[in-house]
Amino acid sequence: MGKAERTPKVTPRIAGLIDTHCHLDYPPMADDVEAALQRARDVGVDQVMHIGCSVDRLDPAVALANAFEPVFASVGIHPHDARHYDDAVEARLGRLLDEPKVLALGETGLDYHYDRSPREAQRDAFARQLELARARDVPIVLHIRDAHADAWEILDAHPPASSQPGIVHCFTGGPDEARAWIDRGFMLGFSGIVTFRSAPEIQEAARITPVDRLLMETDAPFLAPVPMRGRKNEPSYVPFTCAFVAGLRSMAPEELAARTTQNARALLSMPAPPA
Repeated sequence: MGKAERTPKVTPRIAGLIDTHCHLDYPPMADDVEAALQRARDVGVDQVMHIGCSVDRLDPAVALANAFEPVFASVGIHPHDARHYDDAVEARLGRLLDEPKVLALGETGLDYHYDRSPREAQRDAFARQLELARARDVPIVLHIRDAHADAWEILDAHPPASSQPGIVHCFTGGPDEARAWIDRGFMLGFSGIVTFRSAPEIQEAARITPVDRLLMETDAPFLAPVPMRGRKNEPSYVPFTCAFVAGLRSMAPEELAARTTQNARALLSMPAPPA
């Protein structure tokens, strides 16, 4: 594996980035969303995808996206909340997918690390949201932790209609898992975890993923990258992750930013920001 360049201690400015996965409605970002977005713009992060993924955060996610020009939304039910998934929730998701700034369904999937919802409830909610994404022809955003094999089984039983069905966000597998998701058409979102010294398998996955399947994200306020680890994460930190992954791949950070932004726009049908 190629050796990554040392991550700079000062936030690098890398123009044209998109943070494809963050939660702006958590503090400290929620205390002043405009200020968080301005800090992101100052380092080249032009747009963000805000994720509303629990029953009480769905409608507010759309309202937040509508309130801020650089923000778009995805709505779905996280595996932690899968026990709450029912027909009424599904109907709400269907309604919200009609909103112009809602570009995807999710995050949904399986989390066998925390098991905050029973696994059967997780599998059922995941399968139903796969079917909804297929019916509505929208990308799906997946959260998969310690559950790749079960996720593949469910996905193969509920195959997406599109050859590019969505994103495995905050990818935490190794190269074998990466190849399996890539073979199923998915893009892989890499968060600050890839910068951790304890993540050599994730780093190798980031190195071998085809450049047209890579996305950059923060998962803010969680998982701040080195050298900001230990702080609350925010979209302005995504350049650290981009610079690190570029180093793994022996690419210029600006080239990786341009390619990952191109990927995000193509998959999500996200418009470019106003000139």
